[in-house]
Amino acid sequence: MHEVPEHLIAWNKAGLAAAVRFTSIALQGTERILELQLSTAKNALAESVERAKGLADLKDAKDYATLKNTYAPPSLEQATAYAKKLYDVATTTQSEINLLVHEQISEYNKSVATTLDKYAESAPAGSELAVAAIKSAVSAVNSAYGNLSKSAQQFSDMAKANIDAAAAEPTQAGRKKAA
Repeated sequence: MHEVPEHLIAWNKAGLAAAVRFTSIALQGTERILELQLSTAKNALAESVERAKGLADLKDAKDYATLKNTYAPPSLEQATAYAKKLYDVATTTQSEINLLVHEQISEYNKSVATTLDKYAESAPAGSELAVAAIKSAVSAVNSAYGNLSKSAQQFSDMAKANIDAAAAEPTQAGRKKAA
């Protein structure tokens, strides 16, 4: 009977665990989005009922203009709040996935380093240069990945700041108009 090496079994188990964790993160993100959409739909229905009641109670055109001006700013605020909440859910989910990917890359790098060290011990004399070159290449790739991750985080932080500023603007405009 043929035996599968232990390191392959461990590698497969780790891969399965990572896939399950990724799926769990994705499903949690989907669940948060669905909860947000359901909550938004319930609120929209309740507001529509209130607005319909307000329209039914109108007596003249002046009342209509007043009613229309009352509903416009909150609608814009609600739309921007929804967009911000949706963005927050997406960035939270993305952050969790990024953490998983980072952990997997770290584990892979440890595995490569361990394997290289193991093979370097049993390699023929004179192969130290080849092992050093491979370790240098792995180090360069890790450095590039680190720089890319930092750039992506800076971009994400900048986008979040812009979304927060955009979400605050309609609220401030509504307050100025009400004053």
